[in-house]
Amino acid sequence: MNERQMLLKKIGTYRFTITDIDMFLDTHPGDTEMLALRNRYAQELRPLIEQFESRFGPLTKRENQTNTWSWVKDPWPWDMEA
Repeated sequence: MNERQMLLKKIGTYRFTITDIDMFLDTHPGDTEMLALRNRYAQELRPLIEQFESRFGPLTKRENQTNTWSWVKDPWPWDMEA
């Protein structure tokens, strides 16, 4: 697994965990421990996204701050070797 794939996996793991905690907090809004955990994971996620974007370009369309669509310049999933 190359560095790009490892970063994507870490980012995906953090995003999944944050989404899962968000759903838990929808039904348990007073759980301050889970809110603190969610916020900690969100703080840990940001540097991973910044690291990915500095090396490989925008992660999503939302993070694209330029006038070019640079993610289409990357290899598409079917262009990658198995």
